[in-house]
Amino acid sequence: MKQWITLFLALMGTLSVHAKIITQIVEYTQGDATLEGYLAYDDSFSGKRPGVLVAHQWLGVTGYERQRAEQLAQLGYVAFCADLYGKGIRPQTLSEAAREATRHKTDRTLLRARVNAGLDELRKNERVDSGRLAAIGYCFGGTTVLELARSGAHLAGVVSFHGGLDSPSPADGKNIRCKVLALAGADDPFQKPEDLSAFEQEMRRAKVDWEITFYGGAVHSFTQPMAGSDPSQGAAYQEQADRRSWAAMKMFFAEIFR
Repeated sequence: MKQWITLFLALMGTLSVHAKIITQIVEYTQGDATLEGYLAYDDSFSGKRPGVLVAHQWLGVTGYERQRAEQLAQLGYVAFCADLYGKGIRPQTLSEAAREATRHKTDRTLLRARVNAGLDELRKNERVDSGRLAAIGYCFGGTTVLELARSGAHLAGVVSFHGGLDSPSPADGKNIRCKVLALAGADDPFQKPEDLSAFEQEMRRAKVDWEITFYGGAVHSFTQPMAGSDPSQGAAYQEQADRRSWAAMKMFFAEIFR
Protein backbone atom coordinates (compact mmCIF):
# COMPACT_ATOMS: atom_id res chain seq x y z
CA MET A 1 0.00 0.00 0.00
CA LYS A 2 2.83 2.36 0.88
CA GLN A 3 4.38 1.74 -2.54
CA TRP A 4 1.11 2.70 -4.27
CA ILE A 5 0.85 5.89 -2.24
CA THR A 6 4.45 6.75 -3.14
CA LEU A 7 3.74 6.08 -6.82
CA PHE A 8 0.56 8.20 -6.69
CA LEU A 9 2.39 11.13 -5.12
CA ALA A 10 5.15 10.82 -7.68
CA LEU A 11 2.61 10.90 -10.51
CA MET A 12 0.88 13.92 -9.00
CA GLY A 13 4.24 15.64 -8.77
CA THR A 14 4.88 14.89 -12.43
CA LEU A 15 1.50 16.29 -13.40
CA SER A 16 2.06 19.47 -11.42
CA VAL A 17 5.40 19.96 -13.15
CA HIS A 18 3.85 19.59 -16.59
CA ALA A 19 0.73 21.65 -15.82
CA LYS A 20 1.69 25.11 -16.95
CA ILE A 21 -0.12 28.20 -18.13
CA ILE A 22 1.23 29.05 -21.56
CA THR A 23 0.96 32.66 -22.68
CA GLN A 24 1.65 34.23 -26.03
CA ILE A 25 1.47 37.64 -27.71
CA VAL A 26 -0.55 37.23 -30.90
CA GLU A 27 -0.45 39.67 -33.79
CA TYR A 28 -3.49 39.74 -36.07
CA THR A 29 -5.33 42.21 -38.29
CA GLN A 30 -8.67 43.88 -38.86
CA GLY A 31 -8.85 45.70 -42.16
CA ASP A 32 -5.68 47.77 -42.44
CA ALA A 33 -5.09 47.78 -38.68
CA THR A 34 -2.55 45.57 -36.95
CA LEU A 35 -3.74 44.35 -33.55
CA GLU A 36 -1.87 42.68 -30.71
CA GLY A 37 -3.73 40.28 -28.45
CA TYR A 38 -2.76 37.99 -25.59
CA LEU A 39 -3.41 34.24 -25.49
CA ALA A 40 -3.42 32.01 -22.39
CA TYR A 41 -4.10 28.31 -21.94
CA ASP A 42 -3.15 25.41 -19.67
CA ASP A 43 -1.04 22.87 -21.55
CA SER A 44 -1.98 20.06 -19.16
CA PHE A 45 -5.42 19.87 -20.80
CA SER A 46 -5.71 17.66 -23.86
CA GLY A 47 -8.17 17.99 -26.71
CA LYS A 48 -10.32 20.95 -27.62
CA ARG A 49 -11.94 23.13 -24.97
CA PRO A 50 -14.19 26.21 -24.76
CA GLY A 51 -12.69 29.55 -25.72
CA VAL A 52 -13.29 32.82 -23.88
CA LEU A 53 -12.63 36.23 -25.41
CA VAL A 54 -11.63 39.02 -23.00
CA ALA A 55 -12.45 42.63 -23.97
CA HIS A 56 -10.36 45.26 -22.21
CA GLN A 57 -11.31 48.37 -20.25
CA TRP A 58 -10.54 51.83 -21.60
CA LEU A 59 -6.77 51.65 -21.00
CA GLY A 60 -6.41 48.89 -23.58
CA VAL A 61 -4.78 45.49 -23.02
CA THR A 62 -2.97 45.76 -19.68
CA GLY A 63 -1.67 43.45 -17.00
CA TYR A 64 -5.20 43.34 -15.61
CA GLU A 65 -6.64 41.68 -18.72
CA ARG A 66 -3.66 39.36 -19.00
CA GLN A 67 -4.22 38.25 -15.41
CA ARG A 68 -7.89 37.57 -16.11
CA ALA A 69 -6.94 35.53 -19.17
CA GLU A 70 -4.56 33.45 -17.06
CA GLN A 71 -7.29 32.90 -14.46
CA LEU A 72 -9.58 31.65 -17.21
CA ALA A 73 -6.82 29.36 -18.45
CA GLN A 74 -6.53 27.89 -14.96
CA LEU A 75 -10.25 27.05 -15.18
CA GLY A 76 -9.57 25.04 -18.32
CA TYR A 77 -10.48 27.55 -21.03
CA VAL A 78 -8.44 28.99 -23.85
CA ALA A 79 -8.54 32.74 -23.22
CA PHE A 80 -7.71 35.50 -25.67
CA CYS A 81 -7.50 39.21 -24.88
CA ALA A 82 -8.71 41.12 -27.92
CA ASP A 83 -6.95 44.35 -28.85
CA LEU A 84 -9.66 46.87 -29.70
CA TYR A 85 -7.41 49.88 -30.23
CA GLY A 86 -4.49 48.61 -32.32
CA LYS A 87 -0.88 47.58 -31.81
CA GLY A 88 1.08 50.21 -29.90
CA ILE A 89 -2.03 52.17 -28.91
CA ARG A 90 -1.91 51.89 -25.13
CA PRO A 91 -3.25 55.01 -23.40
CA GLN A 92 -0.98 56.28 -20.64
CA THR A 93 -3.35 58.88 -19.17
CA LEU A 94 -7.07 59.01 -18.41
CA SER A 95 -7.57 61.68 -21.08
CA GLU A 96 -5.92 59.46 -23.70
CA ALA A 97 -8.05 56.52 -22.58
CA ALA A 98 -11.21 58.61 -22.74
CA ARG A 99 -10.34 59.72 -26.26
CA GLU A 100 -9.78 56.17 -27.52
CA ALA A 101 -12.83 54.72 -25.77
CA THR A 102 -15.06 57.54 -27.02
CA ARG A 103 -13.80 57.12 -30.59
CA HIS A 104 -14.78 53.46 -30.58
CA LYS A 105 -18.03 53.85 -28.64
CA THR A 106 -19.26 56.49 -31.07
CA ASP A 107 -18.39 54.23 -34.01
CA ARG A 108 -20.10 50.99 -33.12
CA THR A 109 -19.42 49.59 -36.60
CA LEU A 110 -15.69 49.88 -35.95
CA LEU A 111 -16.07 48.52 -32.42
CA ARG A 112 -17.96 45.48 -33.69
CA ALA A 113 -15.39 44.87 -36.40
CA ARG A 114 -12.53 45.00 -33.89
CA VAL A 115 -14.12 42.66 -31.37
CA ASN A 116 -15.25 40.23 -34.08
CA ALA A 117 -11.68 40.12 -35.38
CA GLY A 118 -10.57 39.04 -31.90
CA LEU A 119 -13.29 36.40 -31.77
CA ASP A 120 -12.23 35.05 -35.17
CA GLU A 121 -8.63 34.81 -33.95
CA LEU A 122 -9.76 32.84 -30.89
CA ARG A 123 -12.07 30.61 -32.92
CA LYS A 124 -9.33 29.42 -35.26
CA ASN A 125 -7.01 28.38 -32.43
CA GLU A 126 -6.34 24.65 -32.71
CA ARG A 127 -7.12 24.07 -29.01
CA VAL A 128 -10.54 25.74 -29.16
CA ASP A 129 -13.89 24.05 -29.63
CA SER A 130 -15.35 26.59 -32.05
CA GLY A 131 -18.87 25.56 -31.08
CA ARG A 132 -18.30 26.64 -27.47
CA LEU A 133 -17.29 30.29 -27.31
CA ALA A 134 -18.04 33.09 -24.89
CA ALA A 135 -16.86 36.66 -24.28
CA ILE A 136 -16.37 38.73 -21.15
CA GLY A 137 -15.54 42.41 -20.84
CA TYR A 138 -14.83 45.07 -18.25
CA CYS A 139 -16.19 48.65 -18.31
CA PHE A 140 -15.62 49.71 -21.94
CA GLY A 141 -15.07 46.03 -22.65
CA GLY A 142 -18.41 45.19 -21.07
CA THR A 143 -20.09 47.49 -23.57
CA THR A 144 -18.00 45.86 -26.29
CA VAL A 145 -19.12 42.27 -25.63
CA LEU A 146 -22.75 43.41 -25.71
CA GLU A 147 -22.03 44.94 -29.12
CA LEU A 148 -20.45 41.64 -30.12
CA ALA A 149 -23.71 39.88 -29.24
CA ARG A 150 -25.75 42.55 -31.04
CA SER A 151 -23.64 42.00 -34.16
CA GLY A 152 -25.08 38.49 -34.42
CA ALA A 153 -21.86 36.69 -33.53
CA HIS A 154 -22.09 32.95 -32.96
CA LEU A 155 -21.50 32.63 -29.21
CA ALA A 156 -22.83 30.65 -26.29
CA GLY A 157 -22.88 33.71 -24.04
CA VAL A 158 -21.43 37.07 -23.05
CA VAL A 159 -20.70 38.53 -19.62
CA SER A 160 -20.49 42.29 -19.05
CA PHE A 161 -18.72 43.40 -15.86
CA HIS A 162 -19.78 46.97 -14.96
CA GLY A 163 -20.12 47.79 -18.65
CA GLY A 164 -22.28 50.48 -20.23
CA LEU A 165 -25.61 49.03 -21.34
CA ASP A 166 -26.55 51.77 -23.78
CA SER A 167 -27.13 51.07 -27.46
CA PRO A 168 -27.47 53.57 -30.33
CA SER A 169 -29.39 50.86 -32.23
CA PRO A 170 -31.60 49.00 -29.74
CA ALA A 171 -33.37 47.20 -32.59
CA ASP A 172 -30.12 45.25 -33.03
CA GLY A 173 -31.12 43.25 -29.98
CA LYS A 174 -32.97 41.00 -32.42
CA ASN A 175 -29.58 39.82 -33.73
CA ILE A 176 -28.51 38.38 -30.38
CA ARG A 177 -28.12 34.60 -30.59
CA CYS A 178 -26.58 33.93 -27.20
CA LYS A 179 -27.29 34.23 -23.49
CA VAL A 180 -26.45 37.53 -21.82
CA LEU A 181 -25.26 38.14 -18.25
CA ALA A 182 -24.78 41.71 -17.04
CA LEU A 183 -23.07 42.27 -13.67
CA ALA A 184 -23.43 45.80 -12.35
CA GLY A 185 -22.74 47.96 -9.33
CA ALA A 186 -25.99 49.00 -7.66
CA ASP A 187 -24.47 52.43 -6.90
CA ASP A 188 -22.62 52.95 -10.19
CA PRO A 189 -23.11 56.67 -10.99
CA PHE A 190 -22.17 56.06 -14.63
CA GLN A 191 -25.02 53.61 -15.14
CA LYS A 192 -27.84 55.91 -16.25
CA PRO A 193 -31.36 54.78 -15.28
CA GLU A 194 -32.61 55.49 -18.81
CA ASP A 195 -29.92 53.24 -20.29
CA LEU A 196 -30.79 50.46 -17.88
CA SER A 197 -34.48 50.76 -18.75
CA ALA A 198 -33.71 50.76 -22.48
CA PHE A 199 -31.47 47.71 -22.08
CA GLU A 200 -34.20 45.78 -20.30
CA GLN A 201 -36.72 46.68 -23.00
CA GLU A 202 -34.25 45.69 -25.73
CA MET A 203 -33.67 42.28 -24.15
CA ARG A 204 -37.38 41.62 -23.60
CA ARG A 205 -38.47 42.71 -27.06
CA ALA A 206 -35.80 40.53 -28.67
CA LYS A 207 -36.72 37.61 -26.37
CA VAL A 208 -33.10 37.21 -25.31
CA ASP A 209 -32.17 34.81 -22.52
CA TRP A 210 -30.71 37.49 -20.25
CA GLU A 211 -29.96 38.23 -16.62
CA ILE A 212 -28.71 41.25 -14.70
CA THR A 213 -27.27 41.17 -11.19
CA PHE A 214 -26.63 44.23 -9.05
CA TYR A 215 -24.10 44.29 -6.21
CA GLY A 216 -25.09 46.46 -3.29
CA GLY A 217 -22.66 49.20 -2.33
CA ALA A 218 -20.59 48.64 -5.48
CA VAL A 219 -19.80 51.49 -7.84
CA HIS A 220 -18.11 51.49 -11.25
CA SER A 221 -14.99 49.33 -11.79
CA PHE A 222 -15.75 47.15 -8.76
CA THR A 223 -13.59 44.30 -10.12
CA GLN A 224 -10.47 46.42 -10.66
CA PRO A 225 -8.01 47.02 -7.78
CA MET A 226 -6.36 49.84 -9.75
CA ALA A 227 -9.60 51.83 -9.36
CA GLY A 228 -8.72 52.54 -5.71
CA SER A 229 -10.89 52.08 -2.66
CA ASP A 230 -12.89 55.32 -2.43
CA PRO A 231 -16.50 54.80 -3.64
CA SER A 232 -17.14 58.55 -3.45
CA GLN A 233 -15.03 58.87 -6.62
CA GLY A 234 -17.66 56.90 -8.54
CA ALA A 235 -15.22 54.11 -9.42
CA ALA A 236 -13.64 51.85 -6.80
CA TYR A 237 -12.67 48.26 -6.16
CA GLN A 238 -14.93 46.15 -3.95
CA GLU A 239 -13.56 42.73 -3.07
CA GLN A 240 -16.93 41.18 -2.27
CA ALA A 241 -18.52 42.25 -5.56
CA ASP A 242 -15.40 41.15 -7.45
CA ARG A 243 -15.50 37.70 -5.85
CA ARG A 244 -19.26 37.25 -6.29
CA SER A 245 -19.28 38.42 -9.91
CA TRP A 246 -16.46 36.03 -10.84
CA ALA A 247 -18.42 33.20 -9.20
CA ALA A 248 -21.51 34.25 -11.18
CA MET A 249 -19.48 34.10 -14.38
CA LYS A 250 -18.26 30.60 -13.56
CA MET A 251 -21.82 29.40 -12.93
CA PHE A 252 -22.90 30.98 -16.21
CA PHE A 253 -20.11 29.18 -18.07
CA ALA A 254 -21.00 25.89 -16.41
CA GLU A 255 -24.49 26.28 -17.87
CA ILE A 256 -23.66 27.45 -21.39
CA PHE A 257 -20.75 25.04 -21.93
CA ARG A 258 -22.33 21.86 -20.58
